Amino acid sequence: MTFRYPVFLDLSGTRVLVVGGGPVALRKATGLADAGARVTVIAPSTVSAIDTVAVEVDHRPFQEGDVVGFQLVITATDDPAVNALVAADATSHGIWVNSADDPDNCTFILPAVARRGPITVAVSTGGMSPALAGRLRDDIASTVLTPAAEAAAIDLGRQRAEIRATGASTEDVEWAERVDAALHPSPAEPPEDV
Repeated sequence: MTFRYPVFLDLSGTRVLVVGGGPVALRKATGLADAGARVTVIAPSTVSAIDTVAVEVDHRPFQEGDVVGFQLVITATDDPAVNALVAADATSHGIWVNSADDPDNCTFILPAVARRGPITVAVSTGGMSPALAGRLRDDIASTVLTPAAEAAAIDLGRQRAEIRATGASTEDVEWAERVDAALHPSPAEPPEDV
């Protein structure tokens, strides 16, 4: 299976189902909740912290049809048969599904993510090596996602908003020079002697 079309989603208020109650499910539920999703968890037992991130927790096994009404499904149990059942159920209902560490039962995969201010960098190996994706993410985070990059993003966002406020299109702007200037600002001129 190949995953070739990267996308960032606005999950604000989106109903998302997480099947599983262990540490992996908690990590997935936390990331989803941080993105604004309304997370429901289904699992016979859960780590206690899941209650703090999910809007609803059903302490029971998954049943076919549980995916109905959700826009996104994540399965993260330690039982491959359950994960496959969840994936098949979601797929049959036209719902995007991710099965943790099981790309064959996914309609999307989750990249390794690094954030700094408004900048988000996602790295994927197409499901081949999450460990490599994580290592590359860490390398990028330490060398590229610097305070200067964060400041540049904020400054360029301000410039873009100013251009749009005049009614002009930002598509007609030569951004390369502006990006270079934002990333590498000229040192301030020293004050003249009086």
